Amino acid sequence: MGTVIQVHNLVKRYRDLVALDHFNLEVEEGEIFGLLGPNGSGKTTTINCILSLLQYDKGSIQVFGRDMKPNSYDMKREIGVVMQDIAVFDELTAYENIDYFCGLYVRDKEKRRQYVEEALQFAGLEDYRKFYPGKLSGGLRRRLNIACGIAHKPKLIFFDEPTVAVDPQSRNRILEGIVELRNQGATIVYTSHYMEEVEQICTRIAIMDRGRNIALGTKEELKKMIKNTETVTVEQIVLAEEAVQKLGQLSHVYQTDYRNQTLKLYFSGGSRNLTHVLQEIDRQDLSYGRVYTELPTLNDVFLEITGKGLRD
Repeated sequence: MGTVIQVHNLVKRYRDLVALDHFNLEVEEGEIFGLLGPNGSGKTTTINCILSLLQYDKGSIQVFGRDMKPNSYDMKREIGVVMQDIAVFDELTAYENIDYFCGLYVRDKEKRRQYVEEALQFAGLEDYRKFYPGKLSGGLRRRLNIACGIAHKPKLIFFDEPTVAVDPQSRNRILEGIVELRNQGATIVYTSHYMEEVEQICTRIAIMDRGRNIALGTKEELKKMIKNTETVTVEQIVLAEEAVQKLGQLSHVYQTDYRNQTLKLYFSGGSRNLTHVLQEIDRQDLSYGRVYTELPTLNDVFLEITGKGLRD
């Protein structure tokens, strides 16, 4: 497996604003690579620079082992882009839209016809080929947008928030389709604010903020970067302050939160933490309701690394 994208020390400025600050990134062949970050972190700028749609001030970008330039048309034929905003022609049917975008890369009419049919099947749009976009539901329009971006069978595909404002059925179909594209040999770069999606399908994940790559790894590796390893929650329990303090003194507890008769104990390390909590509750002869334990999610990692403050 080779390196499909290599970004080295990339700097992009908009006057006084540094959008990318010596940003580095490598994407390997066959990955579904998650690129995450808060609003304004530089994700879209990064993608536009990789696609050579934006000039940058410093650094280098290689795609498929070669320097990416605005006139690298032979390389761009091997790239598919599915942006967040749906970009199809309202005057064309679903079939005609896919055929138009595929025709930008594939001149052979017979091959193009085959590719369009395969894209319709891939997106589950066979029964809607003669429908105009205005007659399609939001989920179907989103799937049409994807079909237009991947019909020419690119080796590298960028998906930027492809499941925004779609129903769970369409979201599931889109995610399954992305995994299928990877299984067919494509390399995927995937951005989303839905952490559960990224956790579900991405092989490696980069978290960027303020133009820098601040964390990189598999979801398991990223979860090891944060303090929290387990959270135990006890509901419907009435505790005096002294009881809360005793529970907070259990091994590996670094934070307690007790409000509205619900206790949360945050652990960093340790084993059998839930057992130890229940044993201490029994020692204090306390009654309680539901008890459950939660392992950290990618969302927990994201918030701890980038902070919980609101972004523009």
